[in-house]
Amino acid sequence: MLTRAARSVVPVALLLSTAAGAQSNPQANVPTEFNEATVAQLQAQMASGQLTSEQLTRFYLERIEALDSQGPGVNAIIELNPDALELARHADALRRRGTVLGPLHGIPVLLKDNIDTGDKMQTTAGSFALFGRPALQDSTVAANLRAGGAVILGKTNLSEWANFRSFESISGWSGRGGQTNNPYGIDRNPCGSSAGSGAAASANFATVSFGSETDGSIVCPGNANGVVAIKPTVGLTSRAGVVPISHTQDTVGPHARTVADAAAALSVIQSRTYDGRDAATGSVPLGWRNLRTRPANIPTDYTQFVDPNGLKGARIGITRVGLNGVTNVTTPAAVTAAIEAAFKALSDAGATVIDLDAAGFVFTPAAGENGVLFYDFKNDVRAYFATRVGVPVAGGTLQTAIDFNNAHADVEMPYFNQDVFLQSNSLNTTDPNAPQDPALFGSNSAGQASYNISLDLDQAAGVSMDQALSKYSLDAVVSATDNPAWATDLVYGDHFIFGTSSLAAGPGYPIVQVPAGVVFGVPLGISFFGTAFSEPTLIKLASGFEAATQVRARNLPTFAATVPFDHIKGPLQSDTEAGSGAAAAAVASGNPQAATAAAPSPAGAAATSAPTTKKTLHHL
Repeated sequence: MLTRAARSVVPVALLLSTAAGAQSNPQANVPTEFNEATVAQLQAQMASGQLTSEQLTRFYLERIEALDSQGPGVNAIIELNPDALELARHADALRRRGTVLGPLHGIPVLLKDNIDTGDKMQTTAGSFALFGRPALQDSTVAANLRAGGAVILGKTNLSEWANFRSFESISGWSGRGGQTNNPYGIDRNPCGSSAGSGAAASANFATVSFGSETDGSIVCPGNANGVVAIKPTVGLTSRAGVVPISHTQDTVGPHARTVADAAAALSVIQSRTYDGRDAATGSVPLGWRNLRTRPANIPTDYTQFVDPNGLKGARIGITRVGLNGVTNVTTPAAVTAAIEAAFKALSDAGATVIDLDAAGFVFTPAAGENGVLFYDFKNDVRAYFATRVGVPVAGGTLQTAIDFNNAHADVEMPYFNQDVFLQSNSLNTTDPNAPQDPALFGSNSAGQASYNISLDLDQAAGVSMDQALSKYSLDAVVSATDNPAWATDLVYGDHFIFGTSSLAAGPGYPIVQVPAGVVFGVPLGISFFGTAFSEPTLIKLASGFEAATQVRARNLPTFAATVPFDHIKGPLQSDTEAGSGAAAAAVASGNPQAATAAAPSPAGAAATSAPTTKKTLHHL
């Protein structure tokens, strides 16, 4: 029988066993010295000799022990790298010899557990079906990080199989890693398949972390966990050595606490030219197919575009399409008010804002997306399995994974099934022109459906985005990213109300998500959308918004047991419970944030709502 005992093969205590100052009671003294420190600040300290990579790595290891493994239990880390301290010492040795390999030299980073590392760590996509012998070689992203001197600290938990096993999947849950929680409120969901990456960056478990996105799974964790997220143009970062959903839409990108840090991370992991292992790195995404060619001047350094005045003189198109909610769930008024406040902040910072909805512009949806993903997954996962040895699905097919899940249902399927796997496996994926179900693949004007027709439909979504940018002379399109994080609910699953990542997912276009507000203590973000390879412009605009609003800096995570926290108990209850006096005193002193920390935490708080009936894929 499988168990979760294999979750973390190297305890933090073992990595820190040689540390003279290792904490004996990490819960009593959570290390905070480098909280919110930026890449530039840390590099300056290392350059001056005030800090070493080894010291910084130890800090993060101790903080992970205190807050992830113990303490409130964020549970963002699925495995730590047993060689992390050795990598840090090597980075320090190079620096002493005058060699600095890049902006992330000596900087500890975390990778989502679907990104291959050719070392002692597992790459499992959260499933024991991929547990056993580690990957034979680094993914291109991991190789680029090593070449840039980064310290690969460990792997982050994720939604198993990147949320692509079941329509009823629970974001942040995997059979191997369990449930990842949100640093703003442990009862809240971290969202998306890159849940652990977003939560880890927010919790200061590394300087930068990396996730992957097919539709929403970089930007939604950014939104839910109050961090910056860059979903790059498909093909700007290589997918070689990444457990796939779809070669048409998959991409790898960073989570960070500032736009500048995310930009530095993108500079290191990108493939400016063909990497030899992923054809997309020498091509263009679907939205540009047969229309435009790959730029020859892709930047080497994206931090050059960070600009605190980046919104001055910019033209921004806003859209509220879908933000009112889906099916029987209406977006709360407090959320819509926060979104409108964020939109106003754009103009307050000097941008000209054009309401695209009021102007009558209608974005063409990527109507073929579901079919493309189901079709690609069956073929792409088989190709990935061929690269692995010594794991249950090595050399197998999607049917192999289905059989494994059935044989180990107690561990892999305690909460939800594998209907997405079954749907994908049932398709004819040998002929891209073979007729398919229009309900799944979408159809053309003649009512015909096939994989190639679905690609045409999704490309039309990119053409639509480009038309909006051109018609209104826009620098970017902006919308809210997702609804704020819901309380994790193992009964009904994810409480998804709205999300806007599909505007860019089908055609493979980039998004920069940046914190934009807080609703009852729960973060909310906005997304900057553009055409393919427009990361420089989006980074400039997002950094201008960040500088003007400082939402993250003013609303740091508290690791509270539950949010909202204030006013959830009556005055008679509060008067008789320990800690109420401290909370009242904090409020009276004008420090409500301290009140949150001082007040008692009700255990096991969770919210439920009626499930939606429409089956849709989200946060992939």
